[in-house]
Amino acid sequence: MLGNALLLALRQIFRNPMRSILTVLGIVIGVAAVITMVTVGNGATQQVRDQIASLGSDSLMIRPGQRLGPGQSVGAPSFKESDAEALATQIAGIKAVAPSRISTQVVVANGKNWSTSVIGTTNDYFSINNLTIQEGRNFEQSELRAGSAVCVIGQTVKKELFENHDALGKLLRVKGFSCQIIGELEQKGQSGMGMDKDDVVIIPLNTFQRRISGNVRIPLITVAVEPGSDIERVKESSRLLLRERRSLSSSEMDNFNILDTSELIETISKTTQVLTMLLGAVAAVSLLVGGIGIMNIMLVSVTERTKEIGVRLAIGATEREVLLQFLVESIMLACFGGLLGVILAFGASVLLTHFMGVPFIFSPGINVLAFCFAAFIGIIFGYFPARRAAQLDPIEAVRHE
Repeated sequence: MLGNALLLALRQIFRNPMRSILTVLGIVIGVAAVITMVTVGNGATQQVRDQIASLGSDSLMIRPGQRLGPGQSVGAPSFKESDAEALATQIAGIKAVAPSRISTQVVVANGKNWSTSVIGTTNDYFSINNLTIQEGRNFEQSELRAGSAVCVIGQTVKKELFENHDALGKLLRVKGFSCQIIGELEQKGQSGMGMDKDDVVIIPLNTFQRRISGNVRIPLITVAVEPGSDIERVKESSRLLLRERRSLSSSEMDNFNILDTSELIETISKTTQVLTMLLGAVAAVSLLVGGIGIMNIMLVSVTERTKEIGVRLAIGATEREVLLQFLVESIMLACFGGLLGVILAFGASVLLTHFMGVPFIFSPGINVLAFCFAAFIGIIFGYFPARRAAQLDPIEAVRHE
């Protein structure tokens, strides 16, 4: 009986191919959207994890404030350069400490201008963030102490201002002062957050404080821990030292936060996973729309085939057999749509991840789940039309015109 129902369903589907295609289009789009959104989201999450992990599993990021996010440092005093020096000299197990500050500025050179990120920091910033000087050199100690007007630029800045010509020794104007380009960074590409890591100008911290910010506040200290050292011990020792330097009593909470890279990976991964789930849920709504389309066309099919149903019932077909016939047809439409959606999603995911520069991560689980959900939609939205067909009065159905 099931075999006959499958043959009848296939015959009916291919009898009206255009109507069948339009019917399953909602399912195709829904399945493809869900799989594509989740796949791209997983790729973006993995890229973020890889980018943060590239800093090393032995890094700490210290910021003022009691939480992460916008406004996290409101009411909390910023750090001073002496805080970074104290961490480097008084805490065992620390390899490098880089206080830094960033600002978006328009830089001018060679008759062109470009908006970029200007970072004031020390030489330790290069090693902690795995930045390599491709041409030229980094800062000399005398330049760092004196706040000299020198800078190191990324490849994007070089391309936009000098069209990839030699930039060493040239002058770059930043917010009213000119600095000499002494180095060029090796190309790094985009970060996991979509930021161009080559679109940067790095200057000595003292230069930034005197020429750009006008104050000595430091919003970020990055710490590299010696390999083999206990990062939790270093983290706790750093916390106690900063509490002492910020004159916090035992009853007061920390007015700063210390994150190691594993915590940062976990925090950002959870955020991107929630966004991925939200996008997948929004895309799944189109599956319900596709299910409504299947129910609508099956109701039309029941109306068109009322006389045929009446004849089947009159010659001995049971209500169960008629119900199965239309339910199988509905499920097959949904499964065809689900299969086409999976194929479409694979191609769309490959293209999107390629153009977005994120890794393609094939997830069998989401593909199977989306396909099964499509089949479930076929059962749910196909049952009502099928039951309506099964409950037709044979005499009235045969007389139907």
